[in-house]
Amino acid sequence: MQHQATMTWMLTEAIEQLQRADRLQRQFFRTDQSNTLPCWEPAVDIAANQQELCIVLALPGVALERLDVSLEDSAILVRGERPLGSGLLEGEILRLEIPYGPFERRIPLPYGIYRLAEMQLEHGCLRLHLERLT
Repeated sequence: MQHQATMTWMLTEAIEQLQRADRLQRQFFRTDQSNTLPCWEPAVDIAANQQELCIVLALPGVALERLDVSLEDSAILVRGERPLGSGLLEGEILRLEIPYGPFERRIPLPYGIYRLAEMQLEHGCLRLHLERLT
């Protein structure tokens, strides 16, 4: 029985490590500001009902003028850039966990035709409200 418990614990630990690695890979960033290719993806929450879709993206420190949101046939694309904070440039960086630089997130939409009804940036989150037309 002890062997089974050990195997279960090891499998659980391995899965958690893989999930952590996946999160780090998605949050990968570079401080090289000359890079124009997206180097990270913001986290996203999505809720839907029959008439509408609400999408919230975590974009701390991103100004509205640095965002580009486009609605495509079957997805919504959010692009932008989070510049390295000016306070961080003055000293030695000891830890850098918040991603910086260009980002892009393509979010597949459920079947249907949508219209972007509202876009609001508040408290570091971009809230997109889409209305389903059909």
